Amino acid sequence: MNQNCLFDQTSRFQILEKIAKKQKVKMFLVGGALRDYVLGRECIDFDFATDKNAIKIAKSFAKKIKGAFVLLDEEHQCARVARKEKGKLFTYDFADFRAKTLKGDLAHRDFTVNAISADICDLTNAKAIDKHLIDPLGGLKDLKAKRVKMASAKAFIDDPLRLVRGFSLEAVLGFKLETKTLARIKKDQDLLGESARERIREELFKILLSPRAFATLKKMNKIGLLEKIIPQINVMFHMRQAGGYHHLSLWAHSLETLNQLEKIFKEFEGYSVLSVYLSEPLAFGHSRQSLMKLAALLHDIGKPETYRREKGKISFHGHEHAGRRIVRDIAKFLKLSTQERTALEMLTLYHLRPGYLSNFKKPTPRARFRYFRDSKTEAISVLLLSLADQRSTRGPMTTAQDLKHHEKIIRELIEGHYNKKEEKKVVRLLTGDDLIKKLKLKPSPLFKKILAKAEEAQALGKIKTRQEALGLARKMVK
Repeated sequence: MNQNCLFDQTSRFQILEKIAKKQKVKMFLVGGALRDYVLGRECIDFDFATDKNAIKIAKSFAKKIKGAFVLLDEEHQCARVARKEKGKLFTYDFADFRAKTLKGDLAHRDFTVNAISADICDLTNAKAIDKHLIDPLGGLKDLKAKRVKMASAKAFIDDPLRLVRGFSLEAVLGFKLETKTLARIKKDQDLLGESARERIREELFKILLSPRAFATLKKMNKIGLLEKIIPQINVMFHMRQAGGYHHLSLWAHSLETLNQLEKIFKEFEGYSVLSVYLSEPLAFGHSRQSLMKLAALLHDIGKPETYRREKGKISFHGHEHAGRRIVRDIAKFLKLSTQERTALEMLTLYHLRPGYLSNFKKPTPRARFRYFRDSKTEAISVLLLSLADQRSTRGPMTTAQDLKHHEKIIRELIEGHYNKKEEKKVVRLLTGDDLIKKLKLKPSPLFKKILAKAEEAQALGKIKTRQEALGLARKMVK
């Protein structure tokens, strides 16, 4: 067992032991920290159960370690202490027993692997922890079997969020939901509406961040739970699009795009600059990579609305615009941040653009420039999504040659983008101040058009001096 995650906390446990003895409180470390200790995983979140005074203990502990105290639930005596160290945020949650005894409290927890505990007095000697683990529900046995098993048949009634957490544990740990637990989730899934969307969102993003998002979401979809989280996806379930460039129905294609995107992430793991971009947190600690997986699932959601059959041919003209509107609603429904919502909209709106570029043997410099100008910060995300989308398309009209060419263009655009970024930053030849001072213009919508045209001409090498930029502006004014 890797003991580092608990060894590093020894001094903190000693502080808590002194506080517990002073207040004559029984205190136990429970749940995820001990689970991760057994699995040899890093842990930065610690949960403690006490027989009384949880909030009072949290306040004392926060003062001792100079951490931030957060009152979570006064009625149920829950509080948190947070402290940032070496770029990581460590959290310590304290709560009174949910029953009269520790055993009763553990029986009220979500899954057996999270119902392992240890007395705070036994944690100050990390080498002996294994001998002091309290495991009334058989969590250690389930950890060894890589099994996610409900703590009781009432687990999901007590907290419906656990319906999703079971799958997030399966995805993050690489475990498998026990058969009876999966059946109970299917039976109780209608309870999910009682959970706050913010909490559901966080469990969903744990799944999306894992390397097993495709397999997990596919399993959730099979029992009907995924549409409880994102109701809007049900419009895709019965949409046939086989024939032409597609060999799968709309929903099967969407899932396969997610599958292909996960494979693409593995292919690009050695590309350090790209890895930094993909792991960039957008909000709530959610990475761009996890949001891209959500986009892969939703990129064609506008197709049912734009379905047309004309002269025996099926078309979905404008589905990217319809899709953008729908994903905006989904983002609001999931309580995503403004930055996440904008990125999701852009991925949906522009997912066809790389395909248009690959229609040419070699896209023109102007076409490349306009693509990166329009897709902005999501340009690389869109390129990778397009690659996954194309790999998920194997209809009779799709050829190996077309797929190979598309991939070639995608890779050239990515490499060209990062090579260009390493060059010296280009200073704009023309600014708004120039238009006011030199051309005596008043600010208007024309400003944006002139500056955009000048920027494009400069990027393409058509103008190289400030005088040439002003000449271009004068022509546009006339």
